[in-house]
Amino acid sequence: MPEHRETRVLPYTPEQIFGLVADVERYPEFLPWCVACRVVSRKSPEEFTADLAVGFRMVREQFSSLVTLSPYRHIQVHYLKGPFQHLTNEWTFAAVPEGTRVDFFLSFEFRSRMLQALIGALFEEAVRRMVAAFETRAKKLYG
Repeated sequence: MPEHRETRVLPYTPEQIFGLVADVERYPEFLPWCVACRVVSRKSPEEFTADLAVGFRMVREQFSSLVTLSPYRHIQVHYLKGPFQHLTNEWTFAAVPEGTRVDFFLSFEFRSRMLQALIGALFEEAVRRMVAAFETRAKKLYG
């Protein structure tokens, strides 16, 4: 099962980076392969369900997740339904003298062996591009 961990230190506040990651409806504006995202329901200000559609070449898949926010510290994404056997995504934010240390974790497995083979081969590059897209977006928004 592919999994990726990455830590970056960004010259922005935890509030700024947290807000950027928590604003899932803006993902199609900057995140590679994200073709649509919408908040379906809000259980509370700290918890919502979102549908995300991703497209790569001829593949397009949609999945639902429960997103739990711990303001300015942590975002946990719990997979609900879609093409995955398993999906876990976590973001942790900590203030450091240089700005914010961002810890990112992603682990997934598709139900389909064909999709797993296709995406698995490109996984590391895809995740690196995704993380870089968040960093580029932060620079665009916050200078």
